Amino acid sequence: MDKQTLIDNLNKDLAGELSAIAQYITYAAKAYGPYRPQLSAFFLQEVADETLHAQFLANKIVALGGEPATVAAPVPAAKTNKEMLEAILAAELKARKDYTERAEQAEAYGDKALVIALEDMVRDESEHSEETERILKDWPL
Repeated sequence: MDKQTLIDNLNKDLAGELSAIAQYITYAAKAYGPYRPQLSAFFLQEVADETLHAQFLANKIVALGGEPATVAAPVPAAKTNKEMLEAILAAELKARKDYTERAEQAEAYGDKALVIALEDMVRDESEHSEETERILKDWPL
């Protein structure tokens, strides 16, 4: 694994985290119905974790000699609470997969500290996806 490829891949992850921040904030505003208070609070509480992930990635990219991404990946359109939750779940599962792959790349590159940080991020994304799955279970149509 060469350094530039690792930087490029970390920048894709950073764009994903920037998207997650926008996604959670937007969906918190768009939540509606009798579950609005709980969904809005759930979405907003996730912003802090995603912001920490974005800040870590930006710092690591700079430490590796790269320029951090400043453009978020697109936020999926969602009209209903269920569509928002499904989009969140898809994003969290993708992030978990991407960070698992990135940890393997960091290992190949020889950056053990990055491996550990990415594994922690895998744990965070796993917790987020599991919580979202629990909310979606038996969700009314």
